[in-house]
Amino acid sequence: MIAGISITDMNNNSLILALPKGRILKACIPLLEKANIIPEPAFFDADSRLLRFKTNDPELDIIRVRSFDVATFVAFGTASFGVCGSDVLMEFDYPDIYAPLDLNIGHCRLSVAQLANTKDKNLGDPARWSQIRVATKYPNLTRRFFAKKGVQADIVNLHGAMELAPVLKLSHLIIDLVDTGSTLKANGLQEVETIVDVSSRLIINRTALKTQSVRINALTERFRQILSPQSAA
Repeated sequence: MIAGISITDMNNNSLILALPKGRILKACIPLLEKANIIPEPAFFDADSRLLRFKTNDPELDIIRVRSFDVATFVAFGTASFGVCGSDVLMEFDYPDIYAPLDLNIGHCRLSVAQLANTKDKNLGDPARWSQIRVATKYPNLTRRFFAKKGVQADIVNLHGAMELAPVLKLSHLIIDLVDTGSTLKANGLQEVETIVDVSSRLIINRTALKTQSVRINALTERFRQILSPQSAA
C-alpha cells in the first residue's frame, strides 16, 4: 500500500493473485490449469528472478511470495486474493481476510515435538508444566495453545532447522509443520501432540470483494467448480 493506493489500483486495475513459493506452488499449478489461468512462460522458469507474472487474462497478474507473506499481501489489499495455508491464517488472524474455499492441497499437520526418549529433567510431567521454552515460527499460535493449558510458553523464534533446537538445548519443544514425520525421526525427535490439521485455502481481501465483487466472484467460482462439494468451506 502506497499512500492508500494498492498495487491493484496502480496497474490498470488488474487483479493480483498471491501464490506461495515452494511445494504448495507446485500443487497450485494443476488448479490454475483447470481454472484456465495460464501464467506467462517465465512463471515456470526456475531460474527467473521475476516475482510478478502476466497471465492469459489481461486483468489478472500473479505474484510469487513467501508462504507466510501471502496473508499479509492479501490482508493489506496489495493482492486481491491468494492461496494460503490454514496455519498462517491462524497465526495472524487477519480480520480483513475471507477464506471461502479449502483447496484440498498442502495437507499436513501442526504438531508439538520433543526429543525421543528424552531424559530432560526440566520437562517432567506435561500436566505439571507452568513454563516451557518452545522453538517455532508460530509465536502467536503457540502462546495461545499453551495458554489454554495454563502454561507460559517462552518463544524462541526460528524459521528453519527447527529440529536442532531441542538437540542443542535451545528449547525443550518445537512446534512445526509435519508431513511424513521423517525429518523429525532422522533428527531424534518425536511428535507428542497434534495441534491442528492444515490445508491450503483460497483467501480474499474483504474490501476487494466488495469493490470488485463481480470479477472476484467469477474467479472464485472457477476454483469452486473444480473442487469437490466437500471442499467448499
